[in-house]
Amino acid sequence: DYIAMPKFNMYQSLHTTVIGPEGRPLELQIRTHKMHSTAEYGIAAHWRYKGSGRKASDEQAELAWLGRMIEWQQDMSDPREFMEGLKIDLYAGQVFVFTPKGDVVNLPAGSTPVDFAYAIHTEVGHRCMGARVGGRLVPLDYELQTGETVDVLTSKAADAGPKRDWLAIVRSPRARTKIRQWFSRERREDAMETGRDLLQRAMRRHSLPVVRLSSDEVMSRVASDLKYPTLESLYVAIGEGQVSPQSVVSRITRLVSEEVEEEAEEIPAARPVRLGREQIQPVVVQGRSDVWVNLARCCTPVPGDEIVGFVTRGHGVSVHRTDCPNVLALGKEPDRFIEVSWAAGRPTSFAVSIQLEALDRQKLLRDVATVLSDQHVNILAASSHTGKDRITTIRFTFELADIAHLSSILSAVKKVDGVFDAYRLTPG
Repeated sequence: DYIAMPKFNMYQSLHTTVIGPEGRPLELQIRTHKMHSTAEYGIAAHWRYKGSGRKASDEQAELAWLGRMIEWQQDMSDPREFMEGLKIDLYAGQVFVFTPKGDVVNLPAGSTPVDFAYAIHTEVGHRCMGARVGGRLVPLDYELQTGETVDVLTSKAADAGPKRDWLAIVRSPRARTKIRQWFSRERREDAMETGRDLLQRAMRRHSLPVVRLSSDEVMSRVASDLKYPTLESLYVAIGEGQVSPQSVVSRITRLVSEEVEEEAEEIPAARPVRLGREQIQPVVVQGRSDVWVNLARCCTPVPGDEIVGFVTRGHGVSVHRTDCPNVLALGKEPDRFIEVSWAAGRPTSFAVSIQLEALDRQKLLRDVATVLSDQHVNILAASSHTGKDRITTIRFTFELADIAHLSSILSAVKKVDGVFDAYRLTPG
């Protein structure tokens, strides 16, 4: 009775077989003219007669069928796979089985309990671990027959999922698609993690600051430059071998280098001072006695830091700390580096910024400022922010003559009640 339970493609008819003269079987198909039109020309033919007074229920059923087709097409990335599944449902025989509550489930002939599980719900399919048919346990490759009642047994394990060999036993396009999607998503997550790890290893090999350059802001720009829609898709491409970590590192280096060059040439890192022979120079440039010297704002070097000079275009020598990420990025032009050193003589004060993180409490700012005062530093600026989690972030900028003094300052600040971290802050 395909009238009470139509086929997936909306085919409706009554089928029966009788024994005719001389014992020959005679197959009979009984249907209305409208049912015959659907059988001969397909469901789409009915849209020609949309304005011919058809029943709303008929249109709803046909639109529901079309909706299932669209859903399947969206789930399947391969159009050939979609057509293969569509042919199965349009032309293959069908079985009608029941849930324990008596609901009818329509499946392609040859379907298994796995097909039934995915027809109920995707998660039921993913967690399927067995089935009872008519109250008895059956293997998952058991072929269901019309009229049987199926009860799916599911796993509650957190890592429950389909098996790859299920693809060899399922018959319904829905089950096949959902299983492939699950493994595709699993592979994508693995590839994304692998890609992130490979990229960070490559960055470490090139002495790039992984934590700073692995931020979503920086990496999203790199992904966009490499024509990947999202950062996740870039990591997946690296993990699957579609793009090498080395090429991504090169792009990161080039991006940072462009930013540093622009800053060095368009925005002086500090007020340039024309140095004469008689003046006490904070930095000595090897072989040069009369040059413009800028202390780079990106890393704020102070006496005691290991430094290196970079010859800019039109702004003299920009002095960086040797561990400055921008120095590493500018390594593609080694000829523009020049040896520099701190000048001996009367100490000069430099601005240094530190940041500390602490549990919020009364008089916290006063106690920290008192410690800095005891360390004989001149505070130039201070700011603080307390988040919803009651963690307070405080920044201080003060004058410092020798970087060696900074270590004792940070140690003293960390001893203040409630402070759990304190470190030197470098811009960028």
